[in-house]
Amino acid sequence: MNALLLYCRPGFEKECAAEIQHRAMSVAAGYAEAKPNTGYVLYKCFTEGDAEYLVRRLQFWRLIFARQMIACTAHLKDISVDDRVAEVLEAAQSLPLCGELIVEPTDTNEGKELSKFCRKFSVPLRQKLRKHNKLTDKPKADKPVMHLCVLSGTEMMLGYSIPGNNSRFEMGIPRLRHPKDAPSRSSLKLEEAFLTFVPPEETEKRVTSGMNAVDLGASPGGWTYQLVRRGMMVSAVDNGPMDQALMDTGQVKHFQEDGFGFEPKRKNVTWLVCDMVEKPGRVARLMGQWLANRWCEEAIFNLKLPMKQRFSEAERCLDLMKQYLRDEGVRYQVTAKHLYHDREEITVHLRREPRRDR
Repeated sequence: MNALLLYCRPGFEKECAAEIQHRAMSVAAGYAEAKPNTGYVLYKCFTEGDAEYLVRRLQFWRLIFARQMIACTAHLKDISVDDRVAEVLEAAQSLPLCGELIVEPTDTNEGKELSKFCRKFSVPLRQKLRKHNKLTDKPKADKPVMHLCVLSGTEMMLGYSIPGNNSRFEMGIPRLRHPKDAPSRSSLKLEEAFLTFVPPEETEKRVTSGMNAVDLGASPGGWTYQLVRRGMMVSAVDNGPMDQALMDTGQVKHFQEDGFGFEPKRKNVTWLVCDMVEKPGRVARLMGQWLANRWCEEAIFNLKLPMKQRFSEAERCLDLMKQYLRDEGVRYQVTAKHLYHDREEITVHLRREPRRDR
């Protein structure tokens, strides 16, 4: 097989397909194939070897709707239940030496039922792969990651992803537990965003105690909760009430006003976060203004997308924000992702480009 395998949220296959068609076509010709509610998309390349070229050349962080990007080398069907390992092992001979094996289902109801099988099947498969020198004896972060996507007990897709150009999470989904004392489940959106957008080796420096943060549209405090638990001082902006337990920490100051009219009195804000239910173009422009005015250094915000043309609307809003920042002479970095805890929105990370030491 000669295709890219992309995981996505079930129901967003059309958006994922439209995006990969847009991003990949100029690098390697092919076509996107998507079936509704399967949780994955295949971009099938016309030229042999192009999928393996794409998985190295295409920048995963630029893909909004893809949770994982894999060079798919084999689509195994009608696998014999008597010796599944042998068939997968044979297909794996074309793969490079890998430093890790992940056996995973898709994020569907059917996939959830296969989770136990995946865990059990990975044990004998890992042993055989190591014996045949297709998998290192111990996990190695600098080697490709082998993925076996299990669609059923008799159908699987095999391939690999590249460290640094993939998601480090199984199925592209970080496993998070909702804190019992968080005011709302939306709290997990910001926790996942920090895990996704801030590299682990930079977290201690960029997301740490003592920083000042602003939460626009804060009520009742789901996102403020994540900032407080990291030791930040938070200006929570919302006409609605805030969770009393958060207010009792002494780390939160509540401003009962509209987030679009709020201006911080002191320009020492590191993080701006925003989960307001508003037109995405208006929110994107507001975030650009905060960065251009030097009111913050980094921002994480959600863009609520329409039911139709989600990809094109996301691109339109981001392009308008980028053009505004360029016009203002601001050097920036921006990444957008449809996170696991998102629904009809995408989460965007905007950062003023750090000054380089001379």
